[in-house]
Amino acid sequence: MTGLAWAPFAANLGWAAATALAVMLGIFALALNLGVHRVVDTAWGVAFAAVAVVTFGLSGAHGDPARRLLVTSLTVVWGMRLAVHIARRGSGHGEDPRYEAMLSRAPGNRNLYALRMIYLLQGALVWVVSLPVQAAQYTPRPLSALAWAGTAVWAVGLFFETIGDAQLARFKADPVNQGRIMDQGLWSWTRHPNYFGDFCVWWGLFLLACDGGWQAAAVSVVSPLVMSVLLINGSGKRLLERHMAGRPGWDAYMARTSAFFPLPPRRRHR
Repeated sequence: MTGLAWAPFAANLGWAAATALAVMLGIFALALNLGVHRVVDTAWGVAFAAVAVVTFGLSGAHGDPARRLLVTSLTVVWGMRLAVHIARRGSGHGEDPRYEAMLSRAPGNRNLYALRMIYLLQGALVWVVSLPVQAAQYTPRPLSALAWAGTAVWAVGLFFETIGDAQLARFKADPVNQGRIMDQGLWSWTRHPNYFGDFCVWWGLFLLACDGGWQAAAVSVVSPLVMSVLLINGSGKRLLERHMAGRPGWDAYMARTSAFFPLPPRRRHR
């Protein structure tokens, strides 16, 4: 057998959905206790890590051990780094303005509206986006060069996310930069190194699924496509740039810095 193990993979889809739901409901309970829903952002990475670990435990008799271990490790490293970073960034702050604006329009109970429109929606997205992580673990084909290419793309993504987040945190921590636009380091090559990094992470994990065969690739290609749309035209780049529009220096920064994919900074015209 060289293709996707369809029956156990289908069963895993149910377990993955239950895992994502459990993480989101747990974070929802924490949010009610804390009185802020911004903590849901930490659940994003945790939910992916949990799905990867549960899938690893269930796929032992069906997938290549090396691929299972590799894809699980990459997902857990990415997910937990993101969760820790977001938790540290939000510590001591009140409600996220995005969620405050959304909940101000809630028809009825704000918490139930948050459960439907934030937690359950994010849980469903985790289920869809995690398809490469699940499918890759149910293919018995041994690792090939494509898997290592995917790992390299994932590593580029993790580098951009980690370094970009660290550079932005240092920039914001310096009082001299109050009100200024971050345009240093990776942020001089792309206006969104963290979103570009996320983009690479999920295309890299998709390549790991492709390495298992065309069936795994076919059922999981929706994942990087959905993430690409979200990061570029959805809740990522487009929403953040709408928020940044009009700030002093933003137009000049846009003029000299690549919108998404890293490119050398354009020279300023005199």
